[in-house]
Amino acid sequence: MNLRFVEAFYWVVTFKSVTRAAEKLCLTQSAMSSRVAALEEELGVLLLDRRDRRFRLTVAGIRFAAYAERLLEMQREIRLEMGAVQGQAVSLRLGTIDSVLHAWLVPAVERLRAEHEGLEFQLSVETTPVLLEQARRGTLDLIFAAQPAVADGLRSRPLAPMEMVLVGNAGIHRKTRYRPQDIVELDLLTFQRGSQPHIDLLDMFRQADLEPRRVHTMSSISAMTQLAESGFGVATLPRAAAEKLNAAGRLKVLRFEPALPSLPIHASYRADPGSDVIENVAQAVFAFIEQQQATVRPRGRRPG
Repeated sequence: MNLRFVEAFYWVVTFKSVTRAAEKLCLTQSAMSSRVAALEEELGVLLLDRRDRRFRLTVAGIRFAAYAERLLEMQREIRLEMGAVQGQAVSLRLGTIDSVLHAWLVPAVERLRAEHEGLEFQLSVETTPVLLEQARRGTLDLIFAAQPAVADGLRSRPLAPMEMVLVGNAGIHRKTRYRPQDIVELDLLTFQRGSQPHIDLLDMFRQADLEPRRVHTMSSISAMTQLAESGFGVATLPRAAAEKLNAAGRLKVLRFEPALPSLPIHASYRADPGSDVIENVAQAVFAFIEQQQATVRPRGRRPG
């Protein structure tokens, strides 16, 4: 039995879609359909009910779906036992929000590349809604976003939230302490409309019965940093990213009350019965993050 055909059927069942399964395996839809058809011919039964456009398994398809998963798991165990996976070239489709990229993803990727020979990355930097949809569709293997991806077969784990701070030009913003009324008339820079930092910023002003004059939204931390450095306005950024991007020392972290809510971070990935790669990489990233946190002493908010 051709296990590539079994794998194709497994992912069709997982995504309830030939199109999405084809995206997952980087195949054309016709190639995916051909593999399922070849498996049906070999088994001598129909696995998919093709009478209309709705996705349905036949009775035989429902029965074989469990066997397909077991066959792929057995293939994985055999490869592991025989050492066939060592040094094997593997492509990991990784997606992240900009905050994670600038905070800790680069050193994490460097560590992974050193520890996993043959690992090749395809990195996408997107907004949380885009990442969640791509994880659900199977076009990304592992994502780091502000929300967990929810779908059958997806696993999610909350990571340490990111401390959010307000930053501005160090030469302009000289006060030792800031409150909402001190910045309400300034140009404010934050993430895209509807993002958690954008919502939290607006809520902060509403609770103080204030209406900010201008709130600029953008997807690039680098752009916000450069605008804040130039004196254009005050930006909400993750502290870790702000500190890394402040090489010239022109940015100032404002001592602000009330403190901005932290940005939640979640890792989401899809379990693959035919491979341990995604699970192993995810666990390695979690271990790296925990190690990084252990080396950083807890600190209070520093004066601006």
